[in-house]
Amino acid sequence: MTKSEVLQKYFGHKAFRGGQEQLVDRILSGGDCLGVMPTGAGKSVCFQVPALMMNGTTIVISPLISLMQDQVNALVQNGIEAACINSAISTQEYFAVCQMAEQGRLKLLYVAPERLETEGFQNLCSRLNIPLVAVDEAHCVSHWGQDFRPSYLKIREFVNSFQTRPVVAAFTATATDVVKSDIIRLLGLREPFSLTTGFDRPNLYFEVRQPSSKDVELLDVIRERTGSAIVYCSTRKNTEKVADLLNRNGITAGAYHAGMSKEERTAVQDDFLYDRLDVIVATNAFGMGIDKSNVSLVLHYNMPKDIESYYQEAGRAGRDGEPARCIMFYGYDDVKLAEYMINAGHEDENMSAEDREELIKRDFKRLRKMESYAKTRGCLRRFILDYFGEQIDGDCGNCSNCIGDFELVDVTLDAQKILSCIFRLKQRGFPLGKARVCAILTGSEDKKLEEWGLTSLSTYGIMRGDDRSRIRGIMEYLESEGYFTSDNDNHVCVLLPKADVFIKSKQRLMMRVNKRYLQKASVPKKIVTKADEQHQNPELFERLRELRKKQASSLGVPPYVVFADSALWSMCALLPKNQQEFLSVSGVGARKAERYGKIFVEEINNYLKTRT
Repeated sequence: MTKSEVLQKYFGHKAFRGGQEQLVDRILSGGDCLGVMPTGAGKSVCFQVPALMMNGTTIVISPLISLMQDQVNALVQNGIEAACINSAISTQEYFAVCQMAEQGRLKLLYVAPERLETEGFQNLCSRLNIPLVAVDEAHCVSHWGQDFRPSYLKIREFVNSFQTRPVVAAFTATATDVVKSDIIRLLGLREPFSLTTGFDRPNLYFEVRQPSSKDVELLDVIRERTGSAIVYCSTRKNTEKVADLLNRNGITAGAYHAGMSKEERTAVQDDFLYDRLDVIVATNAFGMGIDKSNVSLVLHYNMPKDIESYYQEAGRAGRDGEPARCIMFYGYDDVKLAEYMINAGHEDENMSAEDREELIKRDFKRLRKMESYAKTRGCLRRFILDYFGEQIDGDCGNCSNCIGDFELVDVTLDAQKILSCIFRLKQRGFPLGKARVCAILTGSEDKKLEEWGLTSLSTYGIMRGDDRSRIRGIMEYLESEGYFTSDNDNHVCVLLPKADVFIKSKQRLMMRVNKRYLQKASVPKKIVTKADEQHQNPELFERLRELRKKQASSLGVPPYVVFADSALWSMCALLPKNQQEFLSVSGVGARKAERYGKIFVEEINNYLKTRT
């Protein structure tokens, strides 16, 4: 079969997506490659299609058990011989997989990087024909990546141990130029074809909120969702607190973090994948490689430490191409928490003191960029894409800064008070950060202010009674517009020339404010970016969804492994009358048409009879 025939037969797609075909061609020609493609762009197809066309068993190195099992389940459903070896399988299952591999009955074998070092696995590989080694989440090989895994450094030695070296194909969703260079060097890629596709995910709507109460705002957003949701928190304590809040308010949610036992984490993850939980509340320990297709919302309760992590985590929404929302809550406490975590991090890593110091500096630089994203008044999508070196023309029209309901508010007097307070502190030789400036303006009874003699400042208490979050919002605006800066080692506020010009002039200062913060407004509805006709027949969609759930339950797999939501919507739009027409549904290959075509077509025909 040709690559296009393999794509159609096993994956149900008529054409490759951007970048996939070039990477497939490179692998089939015997050359190494590096593919940097955003979450949901179809990285797996790039090595799965060649694996089906090459003689022997392809080894896929994957960092998480859940990721392996997810992909193996999906491959088996598509009629592809695949298996995984990890610590979750029994001894009996392990030997059964080894036997299948030795008999040439496996096209893809998924393993964790730690497995490469075991004598038993090395002996197994010495008896196999291995034409290709695919490295998923390849950024884990680099100290400078956001998910460094020391075991990834052993991959090069493993590849070079073969008498005939296999092709090596590395893939990741996010990588800076430094990380890409590390991947090539540390994996020993030979003259690789390197391809970075567009990072844009047009179906994702981005929004930043600075709520006065995160919990109240969270409940509003979660109640408006359709489909499943992931809420990311920076600490284990917050995941449990937020999950408890949701459950007490009638939303089924589970906490997930590294402090839980392996069995507890597996149970929560399975409940989420099988749609028994509406929401999973997790630290960044959850999600790498999770392919749940009906996640319509990813909400960050705390601001992440860097844009790489944020975009990777946000990208777990809308993987089926359906419209989805990515909302981030931002507050000053998030910044302080991130700073603490950076300073406390890297302690257990095997590196020199110089490298550790360099990593901490890098992390602080990334954090400042993340802060800038949270504060920008410009297009949020353009900010992210620009960070990854990709330019777009104009505004995206699908983020809160582009389409939010804004109102121009006169903040001239407030700005004068804030900048005057910073100036008075400088006169006293006592510059402070934004939190203390805000405390002085609102007349805080903080004993430190009294000890330092700052309660006698002329600006002490001149904004008493004002909402602190509103004052902080104006301060963030003034900083982002270049009136002062706090981006130095001590984070103290320092006036810039623009502030002096403003104070001396009689110019009015207008700030664009989202109306949701002026008066309580309803949460924006999901942004629809696909043709309306695709989402006709919601009643049929629900019937097909229930049928999918029954099929998945009988097979013991998550519902999205049977069909993604996008495939169900495609059925609603095309209304196939027979199995031949069923093959034209997006995401339906020959095996799935054979297995499910009859019962799904029957359900569609029954629905149509009720409509006539």
